[in-house]
Amino acid sequence: MQVRVKRLNDKAVIPAYSKPGDAGMDLTATSIDNDEYGNIVYGTGLAFEIPKGYVGLLFPRSSNTKKDLYLGNHVGVVDSGYRGEIFFKYRPYKGLMNSNIYEVGERIGQLIILPYPSIELVETETLTDSERGQGGFGSTGK
Repeated sequence: MQVRVKRLNDKAVIPAYSKPGDAGMDLTATSIDNDEYGNIVYGTGLAFEIPKGYVGLLFPRSSNTKKDLYLGNHVGVVDSGYRGEIFFKYRPYKGLMNSNIYEVGERIGQLIILPYPSIELVETETLTDSERGQGGFGSTGK
């Protein structure tokens, strides 16, 4: 499947899979800023045209464990109709502002593009029984 991608500046790096079988493509920081909520905002300099019926999901890279940051919304959602720049907003861990963060030119996260079904919710008075029933957190005993 082809997905159109547009460079928004000359620092932008078109992502690619690093190894066969990889699910995510690494995105590289082209800018760094801070917002009014204490987030560190990384621009990628890229915009995508994700096809209808697909969604782009933004995740931190596994190497994020070496940084004092966590992705503010934990998973970013890029809808197929969005055509703006892809940003990552990281929060400093325990208020450690600018101690061990990503720099411009570093890989800051990954993009996974997946299909999703179109769901139609139907309101009802009853639901079918299941083995789990209404058991909530920890109810499976595992």
